Amino acid sequence: MLLTLAWGALFFPGLFALCTWALRRSQPGWSRTDRVMISTRLVSSVHAALATGSGIVIVRSCDDVITGRGSGETLGTSLSAASSQQN
Repeated sequence: MLLTLAWGALFFPGLFALCTWALRRSQPGWSRTDRVMISTRLVSSVHAALATGSGIVIVRSCDDVITGRGSGETLGTSLSAASSQQN
């Protein structure tokens, strides 16, 4: 999980920097504000596409999305586990 977080912390700022650099090289007449706005929108679109894709993978891996909790866990055991973690 931490490895995924680390890769995300490198990937998205790196994509933003790459996009602003590429726009500065390809469109020298654009202002910095324009380059930053387009780069931000591109990074947000990539983030949304990746989040949607991971959501689709999760939903397709469940047999019953509403009641499927995975690993033999029932509502009673998950509630007792949640209440014991709060204590």
